[in-house]
Amino acid sequence: MTSILFVCTANRYRSPIAAACFKAELMKRGENKDWIVSSAGTWAMDGYPPMPAAILEARQLGLDIQEHQSRGIKADMLQEADLVVVMGEGHKESLQVEFRTYREKVVLLSEIAEGSSYDIADPVTDPGALDVGPQICRLIEAGFEKICAQAIENSKQK
Repeated sequence: MTSILFVCTANRYRSPIAAACFKAELMKRGENKDWIVSSAGTWAMDGYPPMPAAILEARQLGLDIQEHQSRGIKADMLQEADLVVVMGEGHKESLQVEFRTYREKVVLLSEIAEGSSYDIADPVTDPGALDVGPQICRLIEAGFEKICAQAIENSKQK
């Protein structure tokens, strides 16, 4: 099985939506049986539900994240993941510094999807950030083949 881990800050908005969107894309393509898709946060406390706005935004996208529980990132998660997709440059940098062994697995969503580096705004810290869920899903849909190919390639190197 190929494993992908989506990471944001608190694991209560962006990364749960990204994981749900990626799972939905896998289902749409009939490839969901061969993947493990999860999410975590760089500053997350374990066991918290998604932000109410994230649940609503996900629902508007046809995704259900209501049962999600936040998880703080741990070394074993990075070890098990074939690819770690982060929402911001700060996430990428902090994971690559703290978990040097797994630094090659960490990619920025915008970079792998579009080839340009920019952060997905955090609606929790930036109330002006609008349509984050649709932006995440557009990037996942646009970069789906690249994301899958990189994860599969990394899994072969284990």
